[in-house]
Amino acid sequence: MSHLNYNHLLYFWTVAKEGSIAKASDTLHITPQTISGQIKVLESSIGAPLFNRSGRGLTLSETGRMVNVYAEEIFSLGSELAQTIKSKTVANTKELVVGIVNSIPKLIAYRTLTPCLELDRDIKIICLEGDLEDLLAKLSVHKVELVLSDRPVPSGLSVKAYNHLLGESKISFFANKDIAERFSQGFPSSLDEASMLLPLTSSPLRRSLDDWFEDNNISPKIVAEFDDSALLKAFGKAGMGLFPAPDAISDHIEKMYNAKKIGTLDSVKESYYAISPERKLKHPGVKQITKFARSNIFM
Repeated sequence: MSHLNYNHLLYFWTVAKEGSIAKASDTLHITPQTISGQIKVLESSIGAPLFNRSGRGLTLSETGRMVNVYAEEIFSLGSELAQTIKSKTVANTKELVVGIVNSIPKLIAYRTLTPCLELDRDIKIICLEGDLEDLLAKLSVHKVELVLSDRPVPSGLSVKAYNHLLGESKISFFANKDIAERFSQGFPSSLDEASMLLPLTSSPLRRSLDDWFEDNNISPKIVAEFDDSALLKAFGKAGMGLFPAPDAISDHIEKMYNAKKIGTLDSVKESYYAISPERKLKHPGVKQITKFARSNIFM
């Protein structure tokens, strides 16, 4: 079989789509005789008929159906290539892949990452969520460029990564507005035996809270534990219990979760880190993220 001609294939594909040579002629602005002649050349090259007569129209033969599958893929790719070349936005978009430890409050992550988009509209942020060890493994093989975490790189972990402290926030307790008044009075002793929603025992915040409870002789009734901070707050919004969150985003929490702050624990704080594979940050988006967080979120 001789080499296939792209134009011959285009004529065949158009006739297959339109169902007749006359309709294909109108679509391609080429005479029916030319299309008919070129399809005969293609059939001669392939060695089998591509169409069967069906009344006034044409239907694909068995060989024609097989050729049409390939033609569909070829012209679909051609269209995609043309769109990509035509669109400067797609061609020039830069990706920043960020890993977010799932225990980090989503509002903290959102407020930290937003300035990167405001700096450069051609940056596309891709967010991956997971536990710190998995995200650090991705960082080591350059599948992510930055990890947002609520704890530094664990000692003894054989990953070349550097901690960049973004800041810290005191921890406050919140409750659904309907029940907040009851716990605001006499805080923090009002937390004793209160229904409470807490992070998993493996999280740094939970360990700090457990120490604080013990030091202050407070025994909350833990009704649920969460790996995901947003789900924890959703249960809090529904009035299922009191919940802790960073005081740095207390205004957002009160608005988004129909909640009210009932008190702040001055001695319990949560730290936030940007973890990168380099000691000195170079990516302009990452530099903007850290600069904004340090000066606007964790002041």
